[in-house]
Amino acid sequence: MDVDAYEAWYHTPRGRWIGSTEFALLMRLLRADINTGTNTRTSESLLDVGCGTGYFTRRFAAAGLKTIGLDPDETVIRYAAKKDTGSSYLQGIAESLPFADGSFACCSAITSLCFVAEPEKALMEMWRVAHRGVLLGLLNRRSLLYRQKQGRGAYRGARWDTLDKVMEWTEILLPKPAVVKSATAVFMPSAGVGAQMLERLLPSSLPWGSFLAVYIEKNPARPVPE
Repeated sequence: MDVDAYEAWYHTPRGRWIGSTEFALLMRLLRADINTGTNTRTSESLLDVGCGTGYFTRRFAAAGLKTIGLDPDETVIRYAAKKDTGSSYLQGIAESLPFADGSFACCSAITSLCFVAEPEKALMEMWRVAHRGVLLGLLNRRSLLYRQKQGRGAYRGARWDTLDKVMEWTEILLPKPAVVKSATAVFMPSAGVGAQMLERLLPSSLPWGSFLAVYIEKNPARPVPE
């Protein structure tokens, strides 16, 4: 992985638009259940699993969350730590998280679960260490992007999922989820003015966006660890 090229993509017109659109959707699902604020004594913690170069980890931190990024690739972890001195980064795998139960308010996995061979096992681990919920950003099999890009370029080896498949994964979670919220974005994956105008008009409730965001919430009555 060319970390400089990967990070630079987010600063291109297309990358800025897609990254900002995806993050706005994620935060819309997350904000109703988690406190975000600039006061580190009141803001809550988030573990970003498969953080890569830390693009989304940094954005979560800027939104007021106390963030830790985790990735199996030592190179990207070093890169992320150099770009973001306000968050912690460590090497590890999604299927075996090195944290106690309920260590974080929330866990996120943004387009990283698509490259995990056993997503159910990774989801169980994230569910274990989160006491509020798990936020997923997935490649949507029901999208135009799937027809265009599956098996090609940066998407080679990636799994494309559906909301129905995610709901199957949640059946093994204990305790059972209280709520599962979902939405999609980036219906026309280009940076043109027309694509951006269409993105503003189309509701995120439509199932055909290339980015599928899912928030799996635990029962709010469940005691939160001290």
